[in-house]
Amino acid sequence: MDKQKVKAKALRRRQRRIRGKISGTPEVPRLRVTRSNCHIYAQVIDDIAGRTLVAASSLDAEFKSQDKSGATVEGAEAVGELIGKRAKDAQIEAVVFDRGGYIYHGRVKALADGAREAGLKF
Repeated sequence: MDKQKVKAKALRRRQRRIRGKISGTPEVPRLRVTRSNCHIYAQVIDDIAGRTLVAASSLDAEFKSQDKSGATVEGAEAVGELIGKRAKDAQIEAVVFDRGGYIYHGRVKALADGAREAGLKF
């Protein structure tokens, strides 16, 4: 197995382990973070109904107007603020944070901090 497949397999294992421990409900949905080399995505998910309540990413027009990149910590914080604002508009006060198998550091931490600054509780 090459190095990329080993890393991808380890990420999937971490994701399954995390999802076994946390779940989103209608009262307290799950804030899921996904990142790539160029972009970062966030979703607020109700796992009971199996649907996404709110989403934001570095591909959104509202984010792109800020002239930031999803590949930077500053861009991730802006996406966090955007998801927090959209969640507040949807009357979502508290979430459970799903880091998606990524280390809580850098862009993932910045997105969480941005969501907290926007008023989400977790």
